[in-house]
Amino acid sequence: MTIYDWIVIGAGITGASLAYELSQQDFKVLLLEKDLDPDNATVYSYGGLAYWSGTDELTRFLGQEGIELHRHLSEELAADTEFRELDLVLTIDRQDDPEIIAQKYDRFALTPELLSVQDACILEPLLNPNAISGVLKLPHGHIQAQKTTDAYLQAFQLNGGKIIYEQAALLRQGETVIGVKTESNSYYADNTVVCAGGLSRSLLQQVGIEVSNYFTHAQLIMTPPVDLELGTVVMPAVQQRFILEAEARKAEFSDNYPDADSTKLILDPGAVQFINGSLCMGQISAIAENPQAKFNLTVAEAQIREQVGKVLPLLEDLPGKCHSCLVAFNDRGIALVGNLANIPGLYLFSGFTSTLVFAPVLARRFAHWTKSKEDKIIEQLQLTLNQAIH
Repeated sequence: MTIYDWIVIGAGITGASLAYELSQQDFKVLLLEKDLDPDNATVYSYGGLAYWSGTDELTRFLGQEGIELHRHLSEELAADTEFRELDLVLTIDRQDDPEIIAQKYDRFALTPELLSVQDACILEPLLNPNAISGVLKLPHGHIQAQKTTDAYLQAFQLNGGKIIYEQAALLRQGETVIGVKTESNSYYADNTVVCAGGLSRSLLQQVGIEVSNYFTHAQLIMTPPVDLELGTVVMPAVQQRFILEAEARKAEFSDNYPDADSTKLILDPGAVQFINGSLCMGQISAIAENPQAKFNLTVAEAQIREQVGKVLPLLEDLPGKCHSCLVAFNDRGIALVGNLANIPGLYLFSGFTSTLVFAPVLARRFAHWTKSKEDKIIEQLQLTLNQAIH
């Protein structure tokens, strides 16, 4: 019987980066993923690296550490993550005062440049000048998130790591988690870490652990490569998603939390184009307790097209397909990282804000911490996780 040093559950960007970094520390690592063809938040990610968005010493430090890691990651992993640096355009609605909106961004590590409608349309010619009163311009990093994840997985396997595609549940013996079980097998490890994104909550509930790791249901449109060229990442300056997440925090998935029939949802119209010419447009964010809740994607697609079309008219009728995925978040800090409920052998690595910036650097720090038990940032996040356990 093989006993691994670590089992990692989930092969999105969080699980892939963590499995790789653990293998870099010469641990014997098994990565379990339920889907051979991934259909998760990593696949449908905008790919943005908001390294400018730190609001305190910790997030500013990690934001800079994160962007530096991404600048060299393709070389390290010997595979192209499609990293580039480009402008982020935050659109300000026609009825809003640009100066007032700009003031809301004073707290971030980098202060955006406020552009007039005319200058905004010079920077991004696809913008509709009649839909905006100006934009905020910020430097932004960008990757293709699934290609980055694939690069991590390839490097992980070259380090001797093993990937198995089976749906897993935690395997507990007394007070200790000793590995995972699937429909046909059991796998054993000294340590198991849950990196299952929006499914992390339900996975932990199966062994009686309640943690403030929530999720929204996101719907967005992916297009095939197209001829037109979007030169920036376009997003609204006032994002309703954060308001929705605040409501989810208050509800804490209690008995009166909205189900799929009484879902609260919002739409933040934005778009990004990848190097191959394909686009991602959206997104709708909805709260429903059931992670398997189904949504009418035909209706969602029509809503996204209408709202994106107001800001970027030439994108409204592009060919494309609407998809749905879970997006994890938490109500305590930048991530939930560390040992869970003092249960020997069980860890969590989920609930990230700015996932693509923070997860890779925290994966590296976490892997080093498992060896040395010394990392002030991981220790700080462990305290945050302790507070998030009910």
